[in-house]
Amino acid sequence: MADSSQSIQMIQIEADRWTEQTAEIVVETPVSLTVNGELWLTFMCTPVELEALALGFLYNEGLIQTMEEVADARLCAAGDNVDVWLHHPVKKPETWRRTSGCTGGFTSVDATRPKQLVAAAIPPGGLCITPNQVNKFVGMLFTAQDIYQKSGGVHTSVICDGAKVLLAAEDIGRHNTLDKIAGLCLLRCLHPHPSIILTTGRISSEMLQKAARIGASF
Repeated sequence: MADSSQSIQMIQIEADRWTEQTAEIVVETPVSLTVNGELWLTFMCTPVELEALALGFLYNEGLIQTMEEVADARLCAAGDNVDVWLHHPVKKPETWRRTSGCTGGFTSVDATRPKQLVAAAIPPGGLCITPNQVNKFVGMLFTAQDIYQKSGGVHTSVICDGAKVLLAAEDIGRHNTLDKIAGLCLLRCLHPHPSIILTTGRISSEMLQKAARIGASF
């Protein structure tokens, strides 16, 4: 697996001087997704948790439901393709819709029909949080950031149960972080309820779509 960041030499300019320093910058790389031997698309992503990214993407798209459908998911030796084999045939979507964001992501889901993807019904009034808890959650989000602390330039999403962070994912694409969260939940057989998703990304339609699919209460 490739590194998530790399060292560079940089010039830092201040009001009255400049200095040469070593800094870390985040890595972005193209990684292809192959399903049952067919090339589907290419992610632009930070090269960590790539198997989780691939599986979470398929889950968030409603194409798989459980790990029992997955025969194998493996990153190739070159680190530029995740090969997913399923126990059943699956049709590649005919069209991909570009999502919002700097590099953008892909989805085949009709954004006007998100209820088709919700993994579990969220009971109304089933969970309440206070403003002080929100502040606590933001602190938990910052603490969970690993790559960002070294290089900046990435988004972070975490899923917590209201008391502790259960999973964290970082990526240059905010949509990728929620796909990684979904994939990690699948790989670790984690089904937290209630679940709260915290993210540094803008809350665009595809982020809501993915959060609903994961089953987040907040």
